[in-house]
Formats: sequence, structure tokens, C-alpha cells
Amino acid sequence: MTSAQLYSLFSILLLAVLLFFPVSKLILVFSARRLHRRLHRELEPAEIVGQRRRARFIAAPVVLVFSYLFNISLMGSLHG
Repeated sequence: MTSAQLYSLFSILLLAVLLFFPVSKLILVFSARRLHRRLHRELEPAEIVGQRRRARFIAAPVVLVFSYLFNISLMGSLHG
């Protein structure tokens, strides 16, 4: 791997790690509020844990794809 490829990979992973926790928290809040509205009751701790797992599972590919596309856009690879 060249140094440019290593830099690109490192910057993609770094941005993905930095975005993972805020994005998973945002997805968790949206998902828990939607479930709370649908069930018309407070969520149990087991349900919250399940929603947290679901949010993290969804957040991982979202931040990786966003980070990859952002890095490509920033470095100009999409513009030719």
C-alpha cells in the first residue's frame, strides 16, 4: 500500500470512529421514541438494551459509508 492509500484508509476509519457514538445515540433516541409512541408505555430496560444494539448495528455501516464518501469527495477522486 502506498502512503496515500494508508492515509486515506486511516482518515476513513478515524472519521467513522468519531462519528459512531453520536450517530448511534441519535438513532437510539429516534428508535426509542418511536417505540414508546407505538406501545403507549415506558420502555423496559431489556427493550432499551435491544434498541441500543439495533442502533449500533445500524450506525456502523452508515458511518463507514458516509466516511468513505466524504473522504472521496474531500480528496477529489469523484471529480476526476
